[in-house]
Amino acid sequence: MESGVFFSDYRNDAALRKMPLQKIRIGLFVLAVVIFPFFASPFLLNLANQIAIATVGALGLNLLVGYTGQISLGQGAFMAVGAYAAGIFTVRFGLPFYLSIPLASLMAAAIGLLFGLPSLRLKGLYLAIATLAAQQIVEWIITHWTGLTGGTEALVVPAPELFGVRLNRDFNFYWIGVTVAGLSALFVANLVRSRVGRAFVAIRDQDIAASAIGVNVFQYKLLAFATSSFLVGLSGALIANYRTIVTWERFTIETSILYLAMIIIGGLGSVSGSFFGAVLITLLPAVINTIGRNFQDSAPAIAAILPFVQQATFGLIIILFLILEPEGLAKLWRNVKDYFRVWPFSY
Repeated sequence: MESGVFFSDYRNDAALRKMPLQKIRIGLFVLAVVIFPFFASPFLLNLANQIAIATVGALGLNLLVGYTGQISLGQGAFMAVGAYAAGIFTVRFGLPFYLSIPLASLMAAAIGLLFGLPSLRLKGLYLAIATLAAQQIVEWIITHWTGLTGGTEALVVPAPELFGVRLNRDFNFYWIGVTVAGLSALFVANLVRSRVGRAFVAIRDQDIAASAIGVNVFQYKLLAFATSSFLVGLSGALIANYRTIVTWERFTIETSILYLAMIIIGGLGSVSGSFFGAVLITLLPAVINTIGRNFQDSAPAIAAILPFVQQATFGLIIILFLILEPEGLAKLWRNVKDYFRVWPFSY
């Protein structure tokens, strides 16, 4: 009976999935993901697509904040760059979606690299203010550069098509969303196990000590900003092709705070935490709205205050997690796995 984790070589210790039970869980999860769209309603498919897109963005932000320790409040700005760039490449230059999406992600990475330059001199609250400035600058450019972005008017993106099939329908886009989310999660999971990932963690824990042992702190900080912005821009580009309407209101400071809440609740420095946070933050408003519709006839007064309850619930959940479980849902899931892995010696 297994009562701990023991490895006889470094290859097993560095494996992505060390235990057979972990591989079985992944297999069952992939099977559930494949079967789900054939039985789900359009409403559930829409939620699943939102979760997939949010997971990609949360992975990008978690790579920067959770793994590298660089606080960012510019998530909405980099998502906006990806969304608008994807729309402009399609509308103005006639590029297909499979070219506009990676190009838009690269542009978001370049913008993230630019705003990551102050990270050499700034850290903590000062860096957060710098990224907040990036949020405001990008918003101002989008709303005032009318010749390129359309200003405050919505940018309408043609529906992506492949072999005559529209891909922005819920069922069709589901396969794109979950594939991109899965590949992004696999990329981040392997990146943080590499030399680059270990450098990120060293900078997060103590950047002066990391520099003393030979880590090029500035180079790796810029790399973290660029990689994070690439994934965040990718999520913005997916939104543009899924919704086919891009507006600046979708990428305000509230979006940045929402994604920050995702990784705090899900778990900082955790790939699974990015997914858990995306699921909770996406499903919570849907549940509250469903409850509100059920109360519209029987208790309209309760239905009227539920939108305000939603905002209070977000804040309350963040406070409770910070107090009771700072490592988020990922830590709770890890506790459950550890309990059953070493049962009946769970103490």
